[in-house]
Amino acid sequence: MTQATSSPGDAANSRLLAALLFLSVLTFGASPLLAQDAPQGPIAPPPDHHVIRLGNEPEPPAPPSLPESEIIRRFSQKEDEYLATRTHFTYKKTIRIEEFGPDGKPSGEFQLVMEPARDADGKLYEKVVQRPQSTMQHFFLRSEDLEGLDRIPTFPLTTAQLKNYNLKYLGKEQVDEVDCYIFQVKPKTVERQKAYFDGIVWVDAKYLEVVKTYGQWMTDLGPLRVIKDLPFSLFETYRENVEGKYWFPNYARSDDTAEIKGQQIPVRIVIKWTDFKPLPSAPQAATANTSAPANP
Repeated sequence: MTQATSSPGDAANSRLLAALLFLSVLTFGASPLLAQDAPQGPIAPPPDHHVIRLGNEPEPPAPPSLPESEIIRRFSQKEDEYLATRTHFTYKKTIRIEEFGPDGKPSGEFQLVMEPARDADGKLYEKVVQRPQSTMQHFFLRSEDLEGLDRIPTFPLTTAQLKNYNLKYLGKEQVDEVDCYIFQVKPKTVERQKAYFDGIVWVDAKYLEVVKTYGQWMTDLGPLRVIKDLPFSLFETYRENVEGKYWFPNYARSDDTAEIKGQQIPVRIVIKWTDFKPLPSAPQAATANTSAPANP
């Protein structure tokens, strides 16, 4: 494992730094928290992510009502629960990648639709359920080119992962109707084979569970680019309240610019998870004398 000794300097890190500067000076008002008392469906993501650079020194944020360590302990336990529970749900996962022309309008797109399934041994995997469609002019993509997305953990801050990070309380902000604590997350070290989250998390101030993340995944080579030949590294991810008690990711987005033969091509990826339903039980493995459930 290699100790991180320098701060990243690429465009993705600049945008993340701008987001941190903006969030560190947020002011907030107390509002009734209604989103989970009567779940209204997924948090609606904004059409764009806007950040503001501020040059003055911000006032320190007011301390949360609970000790920071207790907030972190509780939401990491929720992450453990959601990580385990999500394997028991099916969903439709739609990945759409767009490229834009000089006029700022979409000039082509690639779309792939997947859903979880079990193999003959009962092991879960994601299968393609709709043939990939592409009208992109500058990129040729196949479904296997998107396998790098699997390297991004769905729930990065489980109790087992906390030891790898430093978390700093930044303040409070509302995400839709949810009053949230905001934490900056920085990896203590980085290494070659494993990527670590570097960004911000929004934690429901009442129920202490993560409802939004914004950041990138770092190795000792810098931000992880999850798709071959495309620059995506910095993702904004919203979560949906499922069955009134589980917060699963349902919308992730990244905007960037690719360079091809000196030409700057704006590109965007949007990932949506919809139609969450309990997954059917694993198939039974029959033997000569009895039958037993397959390994989950």
